[in-house]
Amino acid sequence: MMTLCLLLGVSGRISAAVITAKGSDSMVILAQKWAEIYMATSANSRIQVTGGGSGTGFAALQNRTTDLCNASRPIKAKETLACIRAFGTRPREFKVCLDGLTVYVNPKNPVNELSLVQVSKIFRGQLKNWKEVGGPDAPIMVYGRENSSGTYEFFKKRVLLGRDFAASVQSMPGTAAVLQAVARDGAGIGYGGAAYGSAAKALKIRIKDGEPAVGPTRDNVTRGTYPISRHMYIYVNPALVKGKVDDYLRWIQSEAGQRVVAEVGYYPMPESSRVAAIEEK
Repeated sequence: MMTLCLLLGVSGRISAAVITAKGSDSMVILAQKWAEIYMATSANSRIQVTGGGSGTGFAALQNRTTDLCNASRPIKAKETLACIRAFGTRPREFKVCLDGLTVYVNPKNPVNELSLVQVSKIFRGQLKNWKEVGGPDAPIMVYGRENSSGTYEFFKKRVLLGRDFAASVQSMPGTAAVLQAVARDGAGIGYGGAAYGSAAKALKIRIKDGEPAVGPTRDNVTRGTYPISRHMYIYVNPALVKGKVDDYLRWIQSEAGQRVVAEVGYYPMPESSRVAAIEEK
């Protein structure tokens, strides 16, 4: 059930019930901004946002210790089954924005584009020097996410085709940490959501050699021409989609909520998809 942790104002009156949102670190800056703006415009609303990774969010959803699970990947079959065991039905899925999962390098790196195969070989440890992909003679320093991350799992599935990362990949505790490492390291490469890349350089990606490279722009992601595009999600126990939770989810899908998506640096959902999500029962 919704977390009924009631907060007292200075007058001693009950001010609000808390809605908790937990999960994807890639979504933390967006979820926090949603919460901040919604609480400023909706009386008696309190929303608490924490990260920890998509896997952590799904575990909390199953354990009924969060109301909303923020996820940067779709729910797995075993997680759906765990939710059914916990609250009797599969969780409801809301697609809340689009992202171009981006490969980042240091701004001083002259490399501007790579193929998907080259990216895969770098993160699998098969390409180890920048000169092998048209860059300087320097060892490639690879940064990634911990395995509880939905971004880690999506990147492994989409780019590495399910194969293992190299043991030399340095796991960082969040997308912001990956980008900070790449921004400091002239030989660094990492990956993360489009909203995090202000201090690093986003690479264009070619699906195949000989084809034009495509950047993670809003148009390319919305059209599906950028090869590492994805949705971001919120999952919730359907029994909670009422009252304050329902109001909040509808606001996220509204023009106001989707403006926040663009302000943060992700890409809004097409309007037709938003309407379908709101009306689904």
